[in-house]
This record gives sequence, C-alpha cells and structure tokens, in this order.
Amino acid sequence: MTTEPGTPPRVRQLRLVVETDDYDAALTFYRDVLGLVEHEAAQGEGDARITILEAGRATLELSNPAQVRMIDRIEADGQPSAKIRAAFEVEDSAGTTRDLVAAGGTLIAEPRETPWRSPNSRLDAPAGLQITLFQELGPPREPAGEPAGLRPDAPDGGGTAR
Repeated sequence: MTTEPGTPPRVRQLRLVVETDDYDAALTFYRDVLGLVEHEAAQGEGDARITILEAGRATLELSNPAQVRMIDRIEADGQPSAKIRAAFEVEDSAGTTRDLVAAGGTLIAEPRETPWRSPNSRLDAPAGLQITLFQELGPPREPAGEPAGLRPDAPDGGGTAR
C-alpha cells in the first residue's frame, strides 16, 4: 500500500524504546553529551523512571544484508554492525565522537568521509545501543552513467544508512 500525495501519514512519531540498567549514565550520555533535548520525564512506583528525548526527525531505514555489509565495509572497516543501530545526524561528527568517547562510549570506527559525502563514526553506547554519528557535507557526487538508486552514494537507496 502506497500513501497518496497529500494524504496525512498514519504514523505520527517513531519512538525507539531502550531499556537500560544504568539509567543515569545513559541519560547523561544521550541528553547531556550528545545533546538530545528532554521532552518529558516521569517517575513511578518502585523507582520506575522514564525520560523521552527529542532526536529531531525520525526515520526508519530498512536495509538488506548486502547493503549492511557494504555500509559496514565503508563505515567501520568491515566490522559488522548490530542488528539494530541508531544513527544520529550531528553538526560535527569528529567533535561529537570525541565527546561521546570521553562520556563512556566505546569507539568502533573513527569518523571517515563516506562516498555519500558524510563523515561517519561508529560507537558502542550506553544502554546496549550501537550508534553511528553522521554529518551531512552536501549532495553526493554523481558518477557518470550510474542510476542514483543503485549507487552506494545514492541519497535514496544505496547509501543512506549511516
């Protein structure tokens, strides 16, 4: 089923729910260091706590195994990514990577410019998440004779996984 142009979307928000054993460390990492904005917080019985952090625009990126292997090769020297990986667009991927490593993230791959003109880094982060940081430098370069959707640097199909 494809949505007709002008039709309001059925889904209004994507929320990634992550259970963490070290709530305070995860909150510091994602809110205070990465800079996600606290939208809502609540406490309940038995020390139950939740914080909802705004992360800008949310998208769901679906990739087949060949695409994931290609991205792993480009972004992390072939180190396999987690089955679920959160990717955050940031203003300065190198600086943010340094800040997150200092705050307890484990570096998997230093920032490097990808064929889709995006310096990407990869880290293991609190709450058991593997994350990619990416910074958009501009539109990808167009290699002669290749359709955009089949290239690793395509904005819509071959390389958007960060």
